[in-house]
Amino acid sequence: MKDTLVSEGPKTSAPRGPRKPDGAAEAARRRKKLLNLTRPWLLLAPSLVVLAGLLLWPLIQVGKLSMQDYEVKFGGGVSTFTGFDHYSDLLSSGLLWKTVLPNTVFFAFACVGLTVALGTLVALLLNRLGATWRMICSIAILAAWAMPAVTGTYVWIWLFQPQDGMVSQIAGSVGLIDPETTNWFTERGPFYAIATLNVVHHGFPFVAITVLAGLMTIPKELYEAGELDGANAWQRFWNITVPTIKPVFLVVTILSTIWDFKVFTQVYLQPGGDGSNEEVYNLGVFSYIQAFAKNDYGTGAAAAVLLTVLLLAITVVYIRTLFRQGEEDL
Repeated sequence: MKDTLVSEGPKTSAPRGPRKPDGAAEAARRRKKLLNLTRPWLLLAPSLVVLAGLLLWPLIQVGKLSMQDYEVKFGGGVSTFTGFDHYSDLLSSGLLWKTVLPNTVFFAFACVGLTVALGTLVALLLNRLGATWRMICSIAILAAWAMPAVTGTYVWIWLFQPQDGMVSQIAGSVGLIDPETTNWFTERGPFYAIATLNVVHHGFPFVAITVLAGLMTIPKELYEAGELDGANAWQRFWNITVPTIKPVFLVVTILSTIWDFKVFTQVYLQPGGDGSNEEVYNLGVFSYIQAFAKNDYGTGAAAAVLLTVLLLAITVVYIRTLFRQGEEDL
Protein backbone atom coordinates (compact mmCIF):
# COMPACT_ATOMS: atom_id res chain seq x y z
CA MET A 1 0.00 0.00 0.00
CA LYS A 2 1.61 3.16 -1.10
CA ASP A 3 1.43 6.31 0.84
CA THR A 4 0.04 9.03 -1.22
CA LEU A 5 1.47 12.45 -0.64
CA VAL A 6 -1.06 15.14 -1.11
CA SER A 7 0.44 18.48 -1.73
CA GLU A 8 -1.43 21.35 -0.20
CA GLY A 9 -1.87 24.40 -2.28
CA PRO A 10 -1.32 27.93 -1.02
CA LYS A 11 -3.58 28.95 1.85
CA THR A 12 -6.10 31.61 1.07
CA SER A 13 -7.48 33.93 3.75
CA ALA A 14 -11.13 34.98 4.00
CA PRO A 15 -11.97 37.97 1.86
CA ARG A 16 -11.84 41.26 3.75
CA GLY A 17 -13.75 44.43 3.15
CA PRO A 18 -12.07 47.45 1.70
CA ARG A 19 -9.73 49.11 4.17
CA LYS A 20 -10.40 52.75 4.93
CA PRO A 21 -7.61 55.13 4.19
CA ASP A 22 -5.96 56.78 7.21
CA GLY A 23 -7.50 60.15 6.29
CA ALA A 24 -11.04 58.78 6.41
CA ALA A 25 -10.45 57.15 9.81
CA GLU A 26 -9.06 60.38 11.20
CA ALA A 27 -12.05 62.31 9.89
CA ALA A 28 -14.42 59.82 11.53
CA ARG A 29 -12.62 60.20 14.86
CA ARG A 30 -12.87 63.96 14.62
CA ARG A 31 -16.60 63.81 13.89
CA LYS A 32 -17.13 61.52 16.88
CA LYS A 33 -15.10 63.80 19.15
CA LEU A 34 -17.01 66.86 17.93
CA LEU A 35 -20.32 65.09 18.54
CA ASN A 36 -19.27 64.14 22.09
CA LEU A 37 -18.33 67.77 22.78
CA THR A 38 -21.42 69.37 21.30
CA ARG A 39 -24.09 66.91 22.42
CA PRO A 40 -24.22 68.11 26.09
CA TRP A 41 -24.45 71.75 24.93
CA LEU A 42 -27.23 70.90 22.51
CA LEU A 43 -29.17 69.30 25.35
CA LEU A 44 -28.54 72.32 27.58
CA ALA A 45 -29.32 74.86 24.85
CA PRO A 46 -33.04 75.39 25.70
CA SER A 47 -32.25 76.03 29.38
CA LEU A 48 -29.34 78.30 28.52
CA VAL A 49 -31.54 80.35 26.21
CA VAL A 50 -34.11 80.81 28.98
CA LEU A 51 -31.42 81.75 31.51
CA ALA A 52 -29.87 84.21 29.07
CA GLY A 53 -33.26 85.84 28.58
CA LEU A 54 -33.99 86.04 32.30
CA LEU A 55 -30.53 86.91 33.63
CA LEU A 56 -27.98 87.87 31.00
CA TRP A 57 -30.13 90.27 28.98
CA PRO A 58 -31.31 92.30 32.01
CA LEU A 59 -27.70 92.46 33.23
CA ILE A 60 -26.61 93.81 29.86
CA GLN A 61 -29.37 96.40 30.00
CA VAL A 62 -28.34 97.49 33.51
CA GLY A 63 -24.73 97.83 32.35
CA LYS A 64 -25.90 99.89 29.38
CA LEU A 65 -28.07 102.09 31.61
CA SER A 66 -25.13 102.70 33.98
CA MET A 67 -23.35 104.50 31.10
CA GLN A 68 -26.23 106.84 30.35
CA ASP A 69 -28.15 109.76 31.77
CA TYR A 70 -31.69 108.51 31.44
CA GLU A 71 -34.65 110.84 31.82
CA VAL A 72 -38.17 109.49 31.97
CA LYS A 73 -40.68 111.40 29.91
CA PHE A 74 -44.28 110.89 28.91
CA GLY A 75 -44.46 108.17 26.27
CA GLY A 76 -40.88 106.97 26.76
CA GLY A 77 -37.49 108.22 27.88
CA VAL A 78 -34.45 110.14 26.68
CA SER A 79 -30.93 108.83 27.25
CA THR A 80 -27.54 110.52 26.86
CA PHE A 81 -24.35 108.48 26.74
CA THR A 82 -21.94 109.46 29.52
CA GLY A 83 -19.39 106.64 29.45
CA PHE A 84 -17.93 105.80 32.86
CA ASP A 85 -18.87 109.10 34.50
CA HIS A 86 -21.37 107.46 36.86
CA TYR A 87 -18.76 104.93 37.98
CA SER A 88 -16.23 107.71 38.52
CA ASP A 89 -18.69 109.72 40.60
CA LEU A 90 -19.74 106.65 42.55
CA LEU A 91 -16.20 105.48 43.35
CA SER A 92 -15.19 109.01 44.43
CA SER A 93 -18.19 109.38 46.75
CA GLY A 94 -17.46 109.58 50.45
CA LEU A 95 -20.88 108.13 51.20
CA LEU A 96 -19.94 104.93 49.34
CA TRP A 97 -16.66 104.32 51.18
CA LYS A 98 -17.64 105.55 54.64
CA THR A 99 -21.19 104.23 54.87
CA VAL A 100 -22.57 102.11 52.04
CA LEU A 101 -19.73 99.62 51.49
CA PRO A 102 -18.91 99.15 55.22
CA ASN A 103 -22.59 98.57 55.98
CA THR A 104 -22.87 96.06 53.13
CA VAL A 105 -19.68 94.10 53.84
CA PHE A 106 -19.76 93.94 57.65
CA PHE A 107 -23.48 93.24 57.75
CA ALA A 108 -23.13 90.43 55.17
CA PHE A 109 -20.18 88.77 56.90
CA ALA A 110 -21.88 88.98 60.29
CA CYS A 111 -25.04 87.42 58.88
CA VAL A 112 -23.13 84.65 57.07
CA GLY A 113 -21.03 83.74 60.12
CA LEU A 114 -23.96 83.70 62.53
CA THR A 115 -26.25 81.88 60.09
CA VAL A 116 -23.76 79.10 59.39
CA ALA A 117 -22.83 78.78 63.07
CA LEU A 118 -26.43 78.65 64.33
CA GLY A 119 -27.51 76.36 61.49
CA THR A 120 -24.66 73.96 62.27
CA LEU A 121 -25.52 73.87 65.97
CA VAL A 122 -29.17 73.15 65.18
CA ALA A 123 -28.12 70.44 62.71
CA LEU A 124 -25.97 68.77 65.38
CA LEU A 125 -28.94 68.86 67.76
CA LEU A 126 -31.32 67.39 65.17
CA ASN A 127 -28.81 64.65 64.38
CA ARG A 128 -28.91 63.48 68.00
CA LEU A 129 -32.71 63.36 68.20
CA GLY A 130 -34.91 60.40 67.42
CA ALA A 131 -36.83 60.20 64.17
CA THR A 132 -40.11 61.58 65.62
CA TRP A 133 -38.65 64.55 67.43
CA ARG A 134 -36.33 65.28 64.53
CA MET A 135 -39.35 65.53 62.24
CA ILE A 136 -41.24 67.80 64.67
CA CYS A 137 -38.28 70.13 65.21
CA SER A 138 -37.46 70.24 61.49
CA ILE A 139 -40.99 71.34 60.65
CA ALA A 140 -40.86 73.96 63.42
CA ILE A 141 -37.64 75.57 62.19
CA LEU A 142 -38.71 75.40 58.55
CA ALA A 143 -41.64 77.64 59.46
CA ALA A 144 -39.12 80.47 59.92
CA TRP A 145 -37.68 79.80 56.47
CA ALA A 146 -41.12 79.62 54.86
CA MET A 147 -42.18 82.97 56.35
CA PRO A 148 -42.00 85.77 53.76
CA ALA A 149 -39.24 88.30 54.35
CA VAL A 150 -41.77 91.13 54.54
CA THR A 151 -43.80 89.41 57.26
CA GLY A 152 -40.71 88.49 59.26
CA THR A 153 -39.37 92.03 59.06
CA TYR A 154 -42.58 93.52 60.43
CA VAL A 155 -42.49 91.03 63.32
CA TRP A 156 -39.00 92.20 64.28
CA ILE A 157 -40.07 95.85 63.92
CA TRP A 158 -42.98 95.16 66.28
CA LEU A 159 -40.64 93.51 68.81
CA PHE A 160 -38.28 96.52 68.89
CA GLN A 161 -40.90 99.22 68.46
CA PRO A 162 -39.95 102.28 70.56
CA GLN A 163 -41.97 102.75 73.76
CA ASP A 164 -44.41 99.86 73.41
CA GLY A 165 -42.32 97.14 71.72
CA MET A 166 -41.87 93.94 73.72
CA VAL A 167 -38.06 94.17 73.75
CA SER A 168 -38.22 97.86 74.64
CA GLN A 169 -40.60 97.13 77.52
CA ILE A 170 -38.45 94.26 78.88
CA ALA A 171 -35.22 96.26 78.59
CA GLY A 172 -36.90 99.22 80.26
CA SER A 173 -38.26 97.10 83.12
CA VAL A 174 -34.76 95.95 84.08
CA GLY A 175 -33.30 99.44 83.76
CA LEU A 176 -31.24 98.95 80.58
CA ILE A 177 -32.96 101.69 78.56
CA ASP A 178 -35.62 104.35 78.85
CA PRO A 179 -38.45 103.18 76.54
CA GLU A 180 -39.72 106.74 76.19
CA THR A 181 -36.50 108.10 74.67
CA THR A 182 -34.83 105.07 73.07
CA ASN A 183 -35.30 104.41 69.38
CA TRP A 184 -33.51 101.30 68.15
CA PHE A 185 -33.73 102.31 64.49
CA THR A 186 -32.05 105.72 64.44
CA GLU A 187 -28.42 104.63 64.92
CA ARG A 188 -26.43 102.36 62.62
CA GLY A 189 -25.37 99.81 65.26
CA PRO A 190 -28.79 98.92 66.75
CA PHE A 191 -30.41 99.18 63.31
CA TYR A 192 -28.13 96.56 61.78
CA ALA A 193 -28.19 94.42 64.91
CA ILE A 194 -31.97 94.04 64.46
CA ALA A 195 -31.54 93.44 60.72
CA THR A 196 -28.92 90.78 61.49
CA LEU A 197 -31.27 88.98 63.88
CA ASN A 198 -33.94 89.11 61.19
CA VAL A 199 -31.71 87.69 58.43
CA VAL A 200 -30.18 84.98 60.64
CA HIS A 201 -33.61 83.91 61.89
CA HIS A 202 -34.83 83.64 58.31
CA GLY A 203 -31.73 81.88 56.93
CA PHE A 204 -30.51 79.39 59.53
CA PRO A 205 -33.15 76.67 58.76
CA PHE A 206 -31.71 76.16 55.26
CA VAL A 207 -28.22 75.72 56.70
CA ALA A 208 -29.50 73.41 59.43
CA ILE A 209 -31.35 71.06 57.07
CA THR A 210 -28.49 71.01 54.54
CA VAL A 211 -25.82 70.30 57.16
CA LEU A 212 -28.08 67.67 58.76
CA ALA A 213 -28.22 65.86 55.43
CA GLY A 214 -24.42 65.84 55.39
CA LEU A 215 -24.17 64.66 59.00
CA MET A 216 -26.42 61.69 58.30
CA THR A 217 -23.92 60.42 55.69
CA ILE A 218 -21.04 60.20 58.17
CA PRO A 219 -20.50 56.60 59.40
CA LYS A 220 -20.99 56.24 63.15
CA GLU A 221 -17.89 54.08 63.29
CA LEU A 222 -15.75 57.18 62.80
CA TYR A 223 -17.14 58.78 65.95
CA GLU A 224 -16.81 55.54 67.89
CA ALA A 225 -13.18 55.30 66.86
CA GLY A 226 -12.65 58.90 67.96
CA GLU A 227 -14.17 58.18 71.37
CA LEU A 228 -11.91 55.16 71.77
CA ASP A 229 -8.92 57.38 71.02
CA GLY A 230 -10.02 59.77 73.78
CA ALA A 231 -11.25 62.63 71.55
CA ASN A 232 -13.74 64.97 73.19
CA ALA A 233 -16.83 66.40 71.46
CA TRP A 234 -15.02 69.43 70.04
CA GLN A 235 -12.14 67.30 68.72
CA ARG A 236 -14.55 64.86 67.09
CA PHE A 237 -16.40 67.75 65.44
CA TRP A 238 -13.27 69.49 64.19
CA ASN A 239 -11.33 66.39 63.10
CA ILE A 240 -14.17 64.15 61.85
CA THR A 241 -17.28 66.17 61.05
CA VAL A 242 -15.74 69.23 59.40
CA PRO A 243 -13.31 67.41 57.06
CA THR A 244 -15.94 64.84 56.05
CA ILE A 245 -18.66 67.29 55.03
CA LYS A 246 -16.46 70.28 54.18
CA PRO A 247 -18.05 70.63 50.70
CA VAL A 248 -21.44 71.03 52.40
CA PHE A 249 -20.13 73.87 54.56
CA LEU A 250 -18.62 75.54 51.50
CA VAL A 251 -21.90 75.33 49.57
CA VAL A 252 -24.04 76.81 52.36
CA THR A 253 -21.43 79.53 52.90
CA ILE A 254 -21.45 80.45 49.20
CA LEU A 255 -25.24 80.64 49.06
CA SER A 256 -25.51 82.55 52.33
CA THR A 257 -22.91 85.06 51.13
CA ILE A 258 -24.79 85.68 47.89
CA TRP A 259 -28.11 86.11 49.70
CA ASP A 260 -26.78 88.32 52.50
CA PHE A 261 -24.78 90.68 50.30
CA LYS A 262 -27.90 91.59 48.36
CA VAL A 263 -30.30 91.92 51.30
CA PHE A 264 -32.86 94.59 50.53
CA THR A 265 -36.24 93.92 52.13
CA GLN A 266 -35.01 93.52 55.70
CA VAL A 267 -33.17 96.85 55.53
CA TYR A 268 -35.57 98.91 53.43
CA LEU A 269 -38.69 98.10 55.48
CA GLN A 270 -37.19 99.03 58.85
CA PRO A 271 -37.87 102.58 60.05
CA GLY A 272 -35.28 104.83 58.43
CA GLY A 273 -34.17 102.22 55.91
CA ASP A 274 -36.27 103.64 53.09
CA GLY A 275 -33.87 106.49 52.40
CA SER A 276 -34.60 108.91 55.24
CA ASN A 277 -31.41 107.90 57.09
CA GLU A 278 -28.25 107.72 54.95
CA GLU A 279 -26.30 106.13 57.82
CA VAL A 280 -28.06 102.80 57.26
CA TYR A 281 -27.69 102.53 53.47
CA ASN A 282 -26.35 99.31 52.00
CA LEU A 283 -25.62 98.81 48.30
CA GLY A 284 -29.04 97.39 47.49
CA VAL A 285 -30.96 100.19 49.19
CA PHE A 286 -28.55 102.84 47.87
CA SER A 287 -29.06 101.60 44.30
CA TYR A 288 -32.85 101.63 44.69
CA ILE A 289 -32.94 105.11 46.27
CA GLN A 290 -30.72 106.61 43.59
CA ALA A 291 -32.71 105.09 40.74
CA PHE A 292 -36.31 105.37 41.88
CA ALA A 293 -36.39 108.02 44.61
CA LYS A 294 -33.91 110.47 43.06
CA ASN A 295 -34.52 109.47 39.42
CA ASP A 296 -30.76 109.06 38.91
CA TYR A 297 -31.01 105.81 37.01
CA GLY A 298 -27.40 105.86 35.82
CA THR A 299 -25.92 106.02 39.33
CA GLY A 300 -28.40 103.45 40.60
CA ALA A 301 -27.47 101.08 37.77
CA ALA A 302 -23.76 101.66 38.42
CA ALA A 303 -24.27 100.71 42.08
CA ALA A 304 -26.13 97.57 40.99
CA VAL A 305 -23.27 96.62 38.66
CA LEU A 306 -20.76 97.22 41.47
CA LEU A 307 -22.74 94.91 43.75
CA THR A 308 -22.87 92.24 41.01
CA VAL A 309 -19.10 92.43 40.43
CA LEU A 310 -18.47 92.19 44.17
CA LEU A 311 -20.67 89.11 44.43
CA LEU A 312 -19.04 87.47 41.41
CA ALA A 313 -15.57 88.00 42.88
CA ILE A 314 -16.54 86.45 46.21
CA THR A 315 -18.35 83.56 44.50
CA VAL A 316 -15.33 82.80 42.28
CA VAL A 317 -13.11 82.57 45.36
CA TYR A 318 -15.52 80.16 47.07
CA ILE A 319 -15.98 78.02 43.96
CA ARG A 320 -12.22 77.75 43.39
CA THR A 321 -11.87 76.65 47.00
CA LEU A 322 -14.62 74.07 46.48
CA PHE A 323 -13.01 72.68 43.32
CA ARG A 324 -9.58 72.60 44.96
CA GLN A 325 -11.06 70.64 47.85
CA GLY A 326 -12.62 68.18 45.40
CA GLU A 327 -9.26 67.66 43.64
CA GLU A 328 -7.55 67.02 46.97
CA ASP A 329 -10.17 64.42 47.89
CA LEU A 330 -9.49 62.62 44.61
